[in-house]
Amino acid sequence: MADYDSLQSSRRENLIEHVFIGEVLRHLWCMGVREVEVLRSETDAAGYDIVIEVGRISRHIQLKSSARGAKTSRQHVHIALGNKPSGCLLWVRFDSSTMTLGPFLWFGGDPGKPLRDITDFPIAKHTKGNAEGEKTERKNIRVINKGQFTEIATISDVIERLFGPQMGQ
Repeated sequence: MADYDSLQSSRRENLIEHVFIGEVLRHLWCMGVREVEVLRSETDAAGYDIVIEVGRISRHIQLKSSARGAKTSRQHVHIALGNKPSGCLLWVRFDSSTMTLGPFLWFGGDPGKPLRDITDFPIAKHTKGNAEGEKTERKNIRVINKGQFTEIATISDVIERLFGPQMGQ
């Protein structure tokens, strides 16, 4: 199954993104919040995958995902995410057999606050070497270790982190 998962990783990431957006919209709907905008980026060159806007808060979100129990210990993020208002990184953990989301790992600030400065974090390197076999630096990409993230148990708690305490209820 692991080989299949790695071959299908792009499709799985798309699925996780759709399930995540659906869970957020469902939860907000049940809370009576109907005015929600969701925008998807065609590329993540600006550091984010989706923008979710509720009221006056717009969150530029870089989504990362890995199966529960995966050995992934870090994520890469584009420094451009720090230029967006309320930019954040959300690492979605999921059950690979049911695609149930959670727990989540959070790296970001309060609603309305920018991502903390990540320019001093380690610079990521390309996974493949160049013609000389050298793995060159990716100057705009930083490495964030799992220990820098805060674990969040539920989608309700994620919404509270994204939009404030009044939204998590």
